Amino acid sequence: MNGLLIDNRSTAAQPKTTKISQFRQRQFDLLQPLRQWLDRLEIANPKLAKFLYKAIPAQCPFERDIVIFDRKIAHIPPMCKLNPLYDQLVGLRFRALCYLVDQCGMDIS
Repeated sequence: MNGLLIDNRSTAAQPKTTKISQFRQRQFDLLQPLRQWLDRLEIANPKLAKFLYKAIPAQCPFERDIVIFDRKIAHIPPMCKLNPLYDQLVGLRFRALCYLVDQCGMDIS
């Protein structure tokens, strides 16, 4: 055994693809062009950057704690994660913030 490892697992032990996973692989994502466009969007205008920074919230505005008589009765979870474009919008807001700080020299506090 001069340091070589031999894999004795057969291919039969590996999971087979199911019809559902094959369907998901062939499935067309209708929002993919919009996601790509949002990811490629470059911020080069201070007014646009300021608008995006203010328009896109930093955290989900729908998340709430329902408190009655100083007792937490219920918690409404953040619903923004259900938005299929959530990651792209948060990234766009971050790029706008970085542009304002790095290129325009604005102090965002």
